[in-house]
Amino acid sequence: MLRARRLVMALSALALAAGTGAATAGPVHADAGVGPDLGVDARQLGFADCPNLSELPEGADPAKWRCEAMTATGHLTLGRVDVPIDRPLAITFAEGTVGGEFRQVFGAMAATPLRVRGTPLSITPRYGGYSDFESNDERRGELDLTFRISGPGVPRGCSIGTDAAPVHLVLKETDPPRVVSPDPLVVAFGVADNRFAAPGTSGCGRLGRVLDKVLRLPAPAGVNGIDLDARVALRSYGGVE
Repeated sequence: MLRARRLVMALSALALAAGTGAATAGPVHADAGVGPDLGVDARQLGFADCPNLSELPEGADPAKWRCEAMTATGHLTLGRVDVPIDRPLAITFAEGTVGGEFRQVFGAMAATPLRVRGTPLSITPRYGGYSDFESNDERRGELDLTFRISGPGVPRGCSIGTDAAPVHLVLKETDPPRVVSPDPLVVAFGVADNRFAAPGTSGCGRLGRVLDKVLRLPAPAGVNGIDLDARVALRSYGGVE
């Protein structure tokens, strides 16, 4: 406990020296389509964030495409970070086929900041530029994330993982899908990844080394984990103007 307090005091001292404010939310980075700012409350997201028909691949038949709006709560362990995700993170995307080939278009992601206990810091999950939600026998899906760090004196752009080198999740099914509502169709399931590595901080300037100590980063595979209870609402593009 004494060591943790000393680290927090060192962080606070450097924050005062840096003289900068907390980081602000940045835009979603997507491989197809651009969603709203990640600072938006996750509870506000839904079908309004579905990719537009014009964003679907050329040759896509709307009747064979659907939008999926997912919300999830759970738990995150990342180095020293060990926090519940008690306010839903939200991910919206479209999927379907073109010429018999499965395709996806990312829509948007939003999450609220997660407070790191015992520190003045918060981290916010952000879309890292890659997702693949086509499930198979090996995994439920894959998702790249970065984690924006905010707090007293933390510079804009400070994060765990970067767009060039994000945290890569391979989500395994922990609870099989079950229908929550038939109309509109809502499906619930559980997923987790407890095998990913977490890098050290990036873009944090003079606070980088202190933040790495406070957050115990980098953290090897086997130390980190994310467990999610998800609900996905599905809507067909058929009949959408």
